[in-house]
Amino acid sequence: MSEGIDYGKLMHRAMRGLIQEVLEDVQSRGLPGEHHFFITFDTQHPETELADWLADRYPGEMTVVMQHWFDGLEVTDEGFSVTLNFGDAPERLYIPYDAIKTFVDPSVEFGLRFESQDEDDEDDDGPHPPEPPEDGQPPAREAHQDAEVVSLDRFRK
Repeated sequence: MSEGIDYGKLMHRAMRGLIQEVLEDVQSRGLPGEHHFFITFDTQHPETELADWLADRYPGEMTVVMQHWFDGLEVTDEGFSVTLNFGDAPERLYIPYDAIKTFVDPSVEFGLRFESQDEDDEDDDGPHPPEPPEDGQPPAREAHQDAEVVSLDRFRK
């Protein structure tokens, strides 16, 4: 049994489940209203499938748009495949959920960002929380910090 609850891994799993549910709805009913998606993904992920010329052009990550024209959306528990148009050249892509870096629907100002693609690896223990300082005070906030650890004593009366 593990030492603690890996909230980061659980949250990423839940967010990927949300993406799957949204895409399943689009697969069965189409995009409603003004909804559209910007999906950024890791083109080097071992399960990503895309044309060689796209992989060469986007060697690290790529953002695709699902809006006016897309075809053959197929959603599975591991990822989705879709045909998109790249300058009048339709190409089939397979994007595993684990390769997704961002998922944005600008029509409703909704977005998800996955900070690390390594957190779901079986060999990884997950993110490691910072060591609390010896004086019991919360650490000073650093630039570009994704989350701040806050002592609950600050809010107790």
